[in-house]
Amino acid sequence: MKTEIKLIDYLSTRRSIPAFQMGEPGPSREEVEAMLTLASRVPDHGKLAPWRFIVYRGAERKRISEALAKIAMADKPDLSEEMVKVENTRLTRAPVVIAVISRAAPHFKVPEWEQVMSAGAVCLNLVMAANAHGYASNWLTEWYAFDARAYPILGVNEGEKVAGFIHIGTPTVPPTERPRPALSDIVTWVGDDA
Repeated sequence: MKTEIKLIDYLSTRRSIPAFQMGEPGPSREEVEAMLTLASRVPDHGKLAPWRFIVYRGAERKRISEALAKIAMADKPDLSEEMVKVENTRLTRAPVVIAVISRAAPHFKVPEWEQVMSAGAVCLNLVMAANAHGYASNWLTEWYAFDARAYPILGVNEGEKVAGFIHIGTPTVPPTERPRPALSDIVTWVGDDA
């Protein structure tokens, strides 16, 4: 299921597929382990590995989604039927969802901010590793990534934070392009040859 493409070509066309537009098949356990090995190859000042993974597969995704939905509905008892359905399917949209958990903490040498950025780099590497294995992927952080009440349900420990949920599966629709910022709007040149 692997695809062969030059890195520059991949980066020039890379596109996320919405999680709800993914289906089976999802990656096997061996493929997920290969993806996680690749995802771990990121800048990591001090070799701290200030992140870890939680892999959600199978029926557990439904149980966790329903538990998360109870929190959402307790906060907003007037949720529409459509939103209740959304809440009940948070982790079942794609066959595999992987949480990247930031374990950033004060350190005598490595600033916490660098550790957080390393977790972000892991998220992007995981997106690309899934694509390299021929799967669609999407990096999401929805309300439950920031709600401590959801953490015990998700398996997130005290002192940890969610850097992202990477949804992985097979696309059910072709990717579409979206507008990208013009370089003139986001680049500042400094120097003699600017």
